[in-house]
Amino acid sequence: MDYLQGLAYNGELKAQLDMPRLQRDLSEGLFFESSIPQGYGVGSSGALVAALYAEYAQQPLDLSQPIPANGISQLKEALGQMECYFHGKSSGIDPTICYLQLPLLIRSKDDLGTVDLPLTEAQGKGAIFLLNSGNPGETQPMVNIFMEKLKEEGFRKVMSGQFKKYNDACVQAFLLGDWDPLFTNLKGLSRVALEHFSPMIPSAFHALWQKGIDSNAYYLKLCGSGGGGYILGFTKDLDAAKAELAPHQLDVVLRF
Repeated sequence: MDYLQGLAYNGELKAQLDMPRLQRDLSEGLFFESSIPQGYGVGSSGALVAALYAEYAQQPLDLSQPIPANGISQLKEALGQMECYFHGKSSGIDPTICYLQLPLLIRSKDDLGTVDLPLTEAQGKGAIFLLNSGNPGETQPMVNIFMEKLKEEGFRKVMSGQFKKYNDACVQAFLLGDWDPLFTNLKGLSRVALEHFSPMIPSAFHALWQKGIDSNAYYLKLCGSGGGGYILGFTKDLDAAKAELAPHQLDVVLRF
């Protein structure tokens, strides 16, 4: 509350919240009940920020009307400022997705839009799943590591070249439901992550990460900033992935 009050006092709070009502409700015992685990990279702070905005913004983005061209980017900026309290720096993507209840397609900093997920088979053989590392991660230290690595020219080239190429190709293939190109590019993305983001991958999972790349049974990707929490997994054969990853439990997000 002090963080938001400071922004509001200085005229810098972009969300324009009803601060007196929020303060009153907090003093009367307001709390946020959520089933999202904290520090697991699946949007616990984003959900809280989106809920605060939905309830206390004086002029929230009206989702019952067509969203104006700059509406999503302005919303992302406002919610990102609020979420900075938790991470020191925030893109605003998580709370924006939570508020819109739709996936975002980000073509550039100012070119944002929503997309529909591809139609999939509810009991398909393939799956996207979450793998629990068993420990929460801390966002700020991982962000600091990433920002330090960005000072290296070699790392910047990897991000703007290999990582962006694989990531963009994965997004495009997924939206089209084109699974073979998706997995081809996921393998490249997973390999780049293991090579260049190893400090963000829990050490106990380095071998499992490499095992997926070698066996092609599954590919792993960081959730959020990494360091712990959940790891995102993709497989064409869920039963085979379960066997390779045993005794770890997989939480299935989507079947296809």
